[in-house]
Amino acid sequence: MSRIVLLAPMALALAACGSQKDLAPIAGAELPPPPFGRADPPSAEELLRLDTQAAPERNVELRRESEAREDDPFDLPPDG
Repeated sequence: MSRIVLLAPMALALAACGSQKDLAPIAGAELPPPPFGRADPPSAEELLRLDTQAAPERNVELRRESEAREDDPFDLPPDG
């Protein structure tokens, strides 16, 4: 019972820590320098946008039914 009394306020405090507002640089801090060959520094939105390689789209359809496995020539029994 005492664990619940201790954990409940901690869980509520942890849940309240999350911020819902947009990210912005700290006052007085600068964004990273622009990449080589680019004159203007990227915006916060550009820095947070993921590349296609970082978050690829899923193009493999999931199997809905079990299928028999094909014979694997490298699936050998252990030596001994």
